[in-house]
Amino acid sequence: MSTTKRSNLSVQYLTRIALLAAVASVLFLIEIPVVAFYKLDLSNLPVMLAAFSMGPVPALITLGAKSLLGLLHTTSAGVGELADFIMGAALVLPAALFYKANKTRKGALVGMLIGTVCMILVSVLVNWLIMIPFYMNAYGMPMAAVVGMAQKALPFVDTELKLLLCVTAPFNLLKGVVLSILTYIIYKPLSPILKVKR
Repeated sequence: MSTTKRSNLSVQYLTRIALLAAVASVLFLIEIPVVAFYKLDLSNLPVMLAAFSMGPVPALITLGAKSLLGLLHTTSAGVGELADFIMGAALVLPAALFYKANKTRKGALVGMLIGTVCMILVSVLVNWLIMIPFYMNAYGMPMAAVVGMAQKALPFVDTELKLLLCVTAPFNLLKGVVLSILTYIIYKPLSPILKVKR
């Protein structure tokens, strides 16, 4: 491959990644409260589009750029952005890798299903090991207070384990399903614009 062609490909990739990351960072600011401190945002939708149109590496770069841009207006000293990056990667990487090997509508759906399951599992670990300890330390909240935030909406949630299994996991299932449906609907019409022309 000539140097000129490689340079052209690099510019195309960087342009698309920059645009998708910019859209993702704007969507990161729009949050829909669901329960307790869990808020739904669609910032990983452009990341999924990057994953299907360009592959796993550009998707991770898009995700990383979104997280770095999120640091400009962080309210969690970067902890929330780190958690979002880890959970986003758990969703996007399996979906991108499966779709890369099975470039069909069914392949996209199965990939997103695998990604959603991975995100649910990782989200439980991330909330247990990173997010809940952060809230407790940053705001001086005992575990009872953290659990109490969810208990207002779901009275049966009275332990950390129930918070993780009955709130964190279902919330991320919802998030994965919403992102998958939207990706499935809009990817095909946008793919001619998003795909890099070789």
